[in-house]
Amino acid sequence: MELSHFNEQGRAKMVDVSDKDITSRSATAVTTIKMYPETLRRIQEGGIEKGDVLAVAQVAAIMAAKKTSDWIPMCHPLPLTGVNVEFGNNDLDELYIEATVRTTGKTGVEMEALTAVSAAALTVYDMCKAMQKDMEIGPTKLIRKTGGKSGDYLSERN
Repeated sequence: MELSHFNEQGRAKMVDVSDKDITSRSATAVTTIKMYPETLRRIQEGGIEKGDVLAVAQVAAIMAAKKTSDWIPMCHPLPLTGVNVEFGNNDLDELYIEATVRTTGKTGVEMEALTAVSAAALTVYDMCKAMQKDMEIGPTKLIRKTGGKSGDYLSERN
C-alpha cells in the first residue's frame, strides 16, 4: 500500500483532496478509563469537587473534534455536521466513552472521532486526579467509519 502523506522527497505533506468526491462520512471511536470503584461511583453520583465530570468531558470531546486539525499536523480542517458523545460503564471500575463524528466532505473524520474520545478521557482524568492519579486510559480505537473512496469499515474487535 502506497502512503499518500509523503512527497517525492519522502517528506511529509498534506494530501491534496481537490479531486475527491464530496460524500457523507462518519466515524466512531471508543476508549476506556479504568479506575477505582470509588472514583467511578463518585463520577456517577456527581461527587467530584470540580463539577459534573461527564458534562465537562462531553463538551471537551466536541471542542476537540472541531479543533483536530490544530492538533494533528496533516489533518484537513473540516466542517463537522455532528458530534455525539456517549458514556457507559461496567458498574465497577471502567468508564466507556464513544464518539461519533459526521461531515459531508472530501475527507473522513476518523481523526476527529479519535481526538474526541481522547480529549474526553483526558478531561475525566484531569477532573478526578485529585482522588486517583493511577487511572488507565485505553485502549482507544476506531470501531467504525462510513463513506469515502475506501468505503465502510467495521472493526472486528469491538
